[in-house]
Amino acid sequence: MEKMLMLLLLAGVAGSGFAGKKAPPNVIVFLADDLGYGDLGCYGNRIIQTPHLDQFAREGVRLTDCHSGGTVCSPSRAALLTGRNPYRSGFFYIHNRTTFLKDEEVTLAEVLKGKGYETAFWGKWHLSTLEHTHYVHPGPGEQGFDYWMGTTLNAFDKLGGPQRPKAFIKNGEPVGEVDGWYCDVIVDDAREWLKSKRNKEKPFFMYVCSHEPHTPIHPPEAYSSKYDNPWVEQLEKQTRYGTINRPEKDISAYKKEYYGTVNQLDDAFGRLMNTLDEQGLRENTLVLFTSDNGPETPVTFEECQGQWEDPIRDKCFGTPGELRGMKRYPFEGGHRVPGIARLPGAIPAGSESGVLFSGTDILPTVCKLVGAAVPANRNVDGVDAFNAFLGQTVERKDSAIWFFPHHGDTWFRMPQVSMRSGSYSLIGRLPKRAEGEELNDWFVHNDPVLFELYDLSVDPAQSNDIAEQHPEVVATMAKEMTALWRGMRDEGLAAKKN
Repeated sequence: MEKMLMLLLLAGVAGSGFAGKKAPPNVIVFLADDLGYGDLGCYGNRIIQTPHLDQFAREGVRLTDCHSGGTVCSPSRAALLTGRNPYRSGFFYIHNRTTFLKDEEVTLAEVLKGKGYETAFWGKWHLSTLEHTHYVHPGPGEQGFDYWMGTTLNAFDKLGGPQRPKAFIKNGEPVGEVDGWYCDVIVDDAREWLKSKRNKEKPFFMYVCSHEPHTPIHPPEAYSSKYDNPWVEQLEKQTRYGTINRPEKDISAYKKEYYGTVNQLDDAFGRLMNTLDEQGLRENTLVLFTSDNGPETPVTFEECQGQWEDPIRDKCFGTPGELRGMKRYPFEGGHRVPGIARLPGAIPAGSESGVLFSGTDILPTVCKLVGAAVPANRNVDGVDAFNAFLGQTVERKDSAIWFFPHHGDTWFRMPQVSMRSGSYSLIGRLPKRAEGEELNDWFVHNDPVLFELYDLSVDPAQSNDIAEQHPEVVATMAKEMTALWRGMRDEGLAAKKN
């Protein structure tokens, strides 16, 4: 009842909206999975062919300080849809039986539906279990999507990859085995929806989430064969992997599959944009392309302490470019991701912006654009950051912050918290987790105690810790980090109990 009243209130709130346009703008968010900051040609990758996304960047703005709302899958998706740091929603790690997006959360789809939008979702959900099991979680239909076709997790088939996935569910009903690759299947269905299934009298919101280039990786040979040559071998030797150790075993034979998968994803995105053009929708549609976190990395002996291997991750050759860290890491490479936005007439074509934009900003930015109210009576961490698309200053009440304490400091040997203030990045480490200590007990009773400070304007690779040279900066930022950590953590723990 409380949620229904909230949505009715939001529907009745008018705003200045999208100046200069006769109709409210359509909105498309296209989310890649584990795509690294340095994986696209327009972000400096010299190997992977991404002509459609490169062209898309020339038509809009390329963000160089764009971030996911989390450093791993489910948390970043919760942040994107709610505008809230994922810890507030109880997402300390990925979705499971007891961790899911509660019905009490108000999503971007629900806000836009209240403003008369038709809403649709395709692809990887990973915020609740979509299959009918002995427990029932709210799915896309309960979270504001009128039409949806998706999977709970990633695509696994008998070939060990995203070809002919079997786990798709459409509007609550199992689809069965689908003949095609994941990104092609969801984009083709989205194109059909654009052409013939939507209500063309309404503006629309499309949320499209590819499996690619998450594991398992298995692209069509037509794509992988492009990257099986001496030229790629030479360029690959110059590729950086977030200063994270790579396996000592030879996995080089697999890199062509990763590169081919990103190439395939680019083609799928291009087809969706072509359909948008064919339907005459380009001029009045905001399109945002981004990723849910940094790139995956193969398992090293150090990472797993020699206890196990994960061969499907041997095909991961994503790169964060010059940044440090990859998926899960609070360092920049774990959450700084590609971000490209296009809205003709509002976002200058061929522009570049170094203003920070976070996944939590998507909801409030779209709300302001369409004249909707940001959900009230809850902590929303994101802000209207449309100015970032214009290269202009964005005002924030709090600094942007990211967490990954799930495994403590023993499994991945990484810090747990990072926070940005201007060009400064503060890295925080909780005290060592005692042997046998429960995870929740560990982080509920501890604050960050060890800090590193980096100036990203001169050290984007976070290689030179300047904490000792700037104790006053560390003290100020650490105070804010601790306050945000406690507040978000405690709200999330309370949400998990309810």
